[in-house]
Amino acid sequence: MTQPALLAISHGTASQAGQSAIRRLADAVAERLADVTVRLGHVDVQQPDVAASLDALPAGKPVVIVPLLLSAGYHVRVDLRKQSAGREGVVIARALGPDARLVEVLLQRLGALGMHDTDGVVLAVAGSSDERANDDCRAVGAMLAEALSREVTVGFLAAAEPRLGAAVGSARGNAARVVVANYLLAPGYFHDLAVRIAAGSPVARPLLDDDEPPSVLVDIVVDRYRAAIAAEQ
Repeated sequence: MTQPALLAISHGTASQAGQSAIRRLADAVAERLADVTVRLGHVDVQQPDVAASLDALPAGKPVVIVPLLLSAGYHVRVDLRKQSAGREGVVIARALGPDARLVEVLLQRLGALGMHDTDGVVLAVAGSSDERANDDCRAVGAMLAEALSREVTVGFLAAAEPRLGAAVGSARGNAARVVVANYLLAPGYFHDLAVRIAAGSPVARPLLDDDEPPSVLVDIVVDRYRAAIAAEQ
């Protein structure tokens, strides 16, 4: 069987910092999978888009699209399918989350804030019009709560309730300080919005930032690629 290409598809962002962070993840995956053609494309905002990314690969070469997205919302369930429909041999892998390994990164980012036992914790997530994607984020919130042995409220930045501001405000009534865990993949609009809405509460860095990509994130991308291939055999 011809080794499928891995087409990593991010949401896309206008943030230069976000673009660099996503690119470093794709490069780390390519280094890990030295015998695989690895390319990066985007479902929104940036170029190349999905169609252009597929067209740049050799005709007839099988492709596994790995969504660099934290939940399976509209982009995964609808956009990726529509935008790849014109090419045969394309398989769409699972989104990156929910996955317990992402909680490891959340804990590392929270640890950098100097957490205390008395801190309240809110998990900032983007939010989706697809309630299944919101449930994916709630599942990660539950895993984080279990890891911390304390309550974690999920606060949405768009499309779902409770919104982040309300979640932070509610947590402040029960804690000396509120810290915001950041379930966003990279710097960009939503991260900046989370910092503004948190209104003084410390906000952890996103899962990808200006440092090296966490190895577990590389692991997850590779695992999604391999699992998609195995499912087709």
